[in-house]
Amino acid sequence: MPFREINSKMIEATVMPGQRLFSQRGAMLAYRGEVSFTPNIQGGQGGIASMIGRRVAGEATPLMTVEGSGTVLFGHGGHHIQVIGLTGDTLYVEADRLLAFDGTLQQGTMFMGSQGGVMGMVRGQVTGQGLFTTTLQGHGAVAVMAHGGVIEVPITPHRPVHVDPQAYVAHHGDVRNKLSTALGWRDMVGRGSGEAFQLELSGNGVVYVQASEEKL
Repeated sequence: MPFREINSKMIEATVMPGQRLFSQRGAMLAYRGEVSFTPNIQGGQGGIASMIGRRVAGEATPLMTVEGSGTVLFGHGGHHIQVIGLTGDTLYVEADRLLAFDGTLQQGTMFMGSQGGVMGMVRGQVTGQGLFTTTLQGHGAVAVMAHGGVIEVPITPHRPVHVDPQAYVAHHGDVRNKLSTALGWRDMVGRGSGEAFQLELSGNGVVYVQASEEKL
């Protein structure tokens, strides 16, 4: 894993010859060694199709290709950072949550409607999150950003998890999602903050939830 957590808001990445990382533009804080940073116009490992899909959705997050030999400190906006290791599976994550990730990972774009049906499309309109979600697949590490830290919540076949869409960061595993409505006491007394809609995740995997309803 090329990332080492320095503290809750900063990571150090090891860059080695012949390998590459991708990072969000503006996320580099400092570096040592012979390291180059190049604007990426290919949309990461997913190529041009991935980039076009995200631009159509208005969700393109500018990336930098990081190469060379040395170490780089990454952080952005004082957000908390969570490093997620992938062992051949797929991570689903909102594009603007990505801080940095292994160049070996295959990047793509998933239309939420393909997993959540019509409700997946509604999710994008109601919650302010996009209709498209970035996917990263393979063996490697991903650093994602969140407000107030992140907790991993397991999803099991008989125990689906309901998440406030604004608190959702990412998920991986054999998981299906749909948007459900839930009228709670906060809505009844006029203090609702989005809880009338919940993202229901079922199957077998993990969902990463931030300790805030703030968007990045």
